[in-house]
Amino acid sequence: MPKSPQSHLDPRQPLVVDTTKLPRQPGATRALNRVIPAPANLGLELISVPEGSDVELDLVLTSVSEGVYVSGRVRGSLTGECGRCLNEIDQSFDVSLAELFAYEDSTTEETTDEDEVGRMQGDLIDLEPAVRDAVVLTLPTNPLCRPDCPGLCPECGVHFDDLPADHSHEEIDPRWAALRKMAELPRAASPQNPQHQNEE
Repeated sequence: MPKSPQSHLDPRQPLVVDTTKLPRQPGATRALNRVIPAPANLGLELISVPEGSDVELDLVLTSVSEGVYVSGRVRGSLTGECGRCLNEIDQSFDVSLAELFAYEDSTTEETTDEDEVGRMQGDLIDLEPAVRDAVVLTLPTNPLCRPDCPGLCPECGVHFDDLPADHSHEEIDPRWAALRKMAELPRAASPQNPQHQNEE
């Protein structure tokens, strides 16, 4: 997970957590249960969490020697488009979150890469990167409306569910396409048509 941005955190933001009431004593815990509006662009091209929709955080903050360990569940709703049939997808998600946020003065500054763990700003934690990773990394790049979605007929574009079981399209060898067009001409236009010859 990328570290939290170094810009000043605003404790009034829904995904910023103030740990002032959590003792910096290893083993101390504090529950965090809140419903927040989903941030923008939380998802992938074909499926995402609607911006502003309810996202439920059911988390536990645990003090450890190097910082605060945040664990629990993130729940909400997803909307998108089936990658096979283009039908609308409307479903829920429930993913786990587990991240360490290091104190500013902890030894993790020297022992870990800067993008390996989150960093606290004083007593504040920015949960947005962790929530974003927890949700986005579980989303399929090619979502389906159902696991056995048959998709669309590549010839006529109709959903296979709406077509008969024996639905098919005649495949013509392109080398015979011109001959087929000639065969489909009106009979009156053919020089072999006796009626046409009599009219002349």
